[in-house]
Amino acid sequence: MAITNAFLFIGGLGGTEVILILFAILLLFGAKRIPELARGLGKGIREFKDATKEIKSDIENSVKDDSTTK
Repeated sequence: MAITNAFLFIGGLGGTEVILILFAILLLFGAKRIPELARGLGKGIREFKDATKEIKSDIENSVKDDSTTK
């Protein structure tokens, strides 16, 4: 329930609010740190996608193996 409310809050943000949030992030972390943070976030997302693809292929392979043995 709380997660749904958080998503509703994010959906209600306008352009001005987003700009203010980005400005606050810029002030907190500085211009030099933001690209490093973005790179780290990108690597994390890429690793997550690779792991999900690997799990999906493992499941598909096990289903194929089960269907061929029967």
